[in-house]
Amino acid sequence: MNRRDFLFSTAAFAGLAGCMSSGKNGSRGGRMLIGACRPNSDAALMKSIGYDFIEGQVAACFAPDKGEDDWKRLRDEILALPIPLRCCNSFLPAKFRITGPNADFESALRYAETALRRAAEVGVNFIVFGSNGARTVPGDPLGLTGPKPDTEKGLVQFTDFCRLLCERIRDLSDMEVLVEPLRPNGDNLINFVWQAQQVCEEVNSPRLKLIADLFHMMAGRERPGSLVEAKDILRHCHIADWQTRHFVGEKPETVFHMHPYFETLKSIGFTGGVSCEPGKGGWGDPADLAKNLETTFKTLAEILV
Repeated sequence: MNRRDFLFSTAAFAGLAGCMSSGKNGSRGGRMLIGACRPNSDAALMKSIGYDFIEGQVAACFAPDKGEDDWKRLRDEILALPIPLRCCNSFLPAKFRITGPNADFESALRYAETALRRAAEVGVNFIVFGSNGARTVPGDPLGLTGPKPDTEKGLVQFTDFCRLLCERIRDLSDMEVLVEPLRPNGDNLINFVWQAQQVCEEVNSPRLKLIADLFHMMAGRERPGSLVEAKDILRHCHIADWQTRHFVGEKPETVFHMHPYFETLKSIGFTGGVSCEPGKGGWGDPADLAKNLETTFKTLAEILV
């Protein structure tokens, strides 16, 4: 049965909603699910290796700035995937500004709402909200060539944007937008899990939850205990090699850095998804993709036992 048949079966759709619901960290079967951030064209390869799901990008999967004809083609493609498209990242393109003096909420909200409603049509209930290009507060950090970033105001703007977005999609009962903390050298707004947790608590909407990127936690020296404090709203995780930000397992000698974070996830009973999300070029030579995907899967499977 392909994904289209699965989703259009009433009974199966209820089961899908259960495994992707917010009630148990979007869990299934009492274990963490293993995925990778790859285009939909790699879904068959990933299934053959053993992956539970694939994670895509919002623009590529849902074309929020394009019409219904383009969306119908993409929808049919998603519904036919051999493994679920569980979540998507790269939510807002950098052309949108949601912080700073030139913030324009309305255009970003229209794009975001279209993306979320299309995602809901195909059972994709988790959208990762990192989008540092759209949310990073503009300015000169040193104040030498212009005003310094007003990060206090920027945080208020970001929180207000999240609140407005959640109001627009309050009818999408299974949808959760996941605020993603990014390491300090990549974002000047939300760098740590506790900061994202505060935003979620202030917005106080069932539509807004949290993702923890373990690579960013390690790079920013954030302790694993933050995962315990955020356990009730933690829905998804990203991971990459601690040293290179390439695929997991590329450097076996660095894998031990991940262990305290995964042990903490186990201790809180987290059974959501974990996606390998390398940086640009982080999957290596395209000719080695299958081998590197297999290395990542086997490394994560061993850690998660």
